[in-house]
Amino acid sequence: MKPLMLLMPLLLSLPGLLNAYPLDGAEQTGISRLQGYQLAQQGAVAGNKLPGGALLDQKQVRLHLQGFRDDPLLHPDARLSESIIKLLGEDAVHYSVSLLDLTDVQRPHYAEVHADRIRNPGSLGKLVLALALFQTLADIYPEDVEARQALLRNSIITADAFIRTDHHRVPFWQPEKKRLLKRPIVEGDSANFWSYLDWMLSASSNAAASMVLKHIMLLNRFGRDYPVSKEREEAYFNQTSRRDLGRSLTWLLQQAVQRNGLDPERLRQGGFFSREGKRRVPGTDSVCTTRELMRFLLRMEQGKLVDSWSSLQLKRLLYMTERRIRYASAEVLSDSALYFKSGSFYKCEAEEGFVCRKYAGNKLNVMNSVAIVETPERDLHYMVTITSNVLKKNAALQHQQLATRLHELILQLHRDADQQ
Repeated sequence: MKPLMLLMPLLLSLPGLLNAYPLDGAEQTGISRLQGYQLAQQGAVAGNKLPGGALLDQKQVRLHLQGFRDDPLLHPDARLSESIIKLLGEDAVHYSVSLLDLTDVQRPHYAEVHADRIRNPGSLGKLVLALALFQTLADIYPEDVEARQALLRNSIITADAFIRTDHHRVPFWQPEKKRLLKRPIVEGDSANFWSYLDWMLSASSNAAASMVLKHIMLLNRFGRDYPVSKEREEAYFNQTSRRDLGRSLTWLLQQAVQRNGLDPERLRQGGFFSREGKRRVPGTDSVCTTRELMRFLLRMEQGKLVDSWSSLQLKRLLYMTERRIRYASAEVLSDSALYFKSGSFYKCEAEEGFVCRKYAGNKLNVMNSVAIVETPERDLHYMVTITSNVLKKNAALQHQQLATRLHELILQLHRDADQQ
């Protein structure tokens, strides 16, 4: 049994250890919301209590597959794949699923359903932005992790016209009032680089993603001179042709994917997440498959996304210490540590008798999820990537229900193995 899982029940029972980016990363990163969440868990301020699985500290968030050299994605388990198809029922044709069970690393189980089907990643494309950032930092400071950490901690980003326009709310910790205020980012909002990364991934803010992408371009342009003055920023974006800006953007995002053992024809973020960003810097289309998303997670766990430090920071950024939604909201996962990102996109068109509802479009109803699940019960460790387009059904609820069924499937898989 892994040391992490042996320690978890004890750690969760001790006072003063209710921590989680993980929450005890507030001072190290400067992500201010973590301080507010810490106080909420202690009952010192009003706020939502996090489930047990969200209470790991930084040291407990580990890369479990360093040294693991196999490629289980080359050998899908036909029986397990068929079991997933049965779980999906009549909607199976509209799903793509990749599932990798690493509970027993010596005998990994990989299953997939339509895993090479190309879909738009939606907000899962923000994973590519994070990868491009850490790759750029490593290129600038190849032997100096402390310099990378200092840049993320000390560099201040101020939202500008590139954010226009986004409705996603993000948490602002107000220490003088001892409360968390959730609202959209507006022009003039300043926070450090870590905070914008957190807003991009945990709150899925398109405004934050657009500012992160803008500053990746600035990092690439100015290298060790970054951060630069507002005047130099504006000169770069105003005096460089749109064509050259677009080429730089595409190169930044696609070379980061390719250099890290991933296929940009199967995992690609095409450009900015905001209308103004797309107007200023042209991009290309965005694509993903569940198999390539799974490869992203696998390489992260192996410490092979850029390097082990970068992979660990990516995993910490994905650690769920916000309110759990969609796939992650399944009650059966409450005690599990979850590393999660989702994305959705739906469209409705006029249809007699049809009422358009959130996540239930009749023209398009894309819902995507990636999750790493680490469960104390039976020491489970598995990863799931899903894309779907089931029209007229609540996709958030469907993914929640699928999470419950897949978790039970993995549990049953190991119960059966114990009886053999």
